[in-house]
Amino acid sequence: MSTTTGRCLCGGVRYRVNGPLRDVVFCHCSRCRRTHGHFSAYTACAREHFELLETRGLRWYELDGSERGFCTECGASVLWQREGRPTISIAAGTIDPPTGLSSGRHVFTEDAGDYYELP
Repeated sequence: MSTTTGRCLCGGVRYRVNGPLRDVVFCHCSRCRRTHGHFSAYTACAREHFELLETRGLRWYELDGSERGFCTECGASVLWQREGRPTISIAAGTIDPPTGLSSGRHVFTEDAGDYYELP
């Protein structure tokens, strides 16, 4: 079984995944753009494979049945989850290299910012 670790910029949120990660999904929805300042790049794993190792900076922001986990110390967006889903999404940029991840699909492209072009 593969083990992956990651953290926010300051280490106030750290995690470990003991299992596979899906390909990275690039989300262009307006919420992700406002949260990240650009589109988001998330992978995901089964909740039972996910373990938080450090939570001193972790805070959850809920909106319409989904939650975004971010670090209150450095401001990094780290996690995303939706009520009732068996997975938790992890910001790909927070994963310690080498990630072994592959690029997946782009979603909500109709909401993409007008300042960049999609592949």
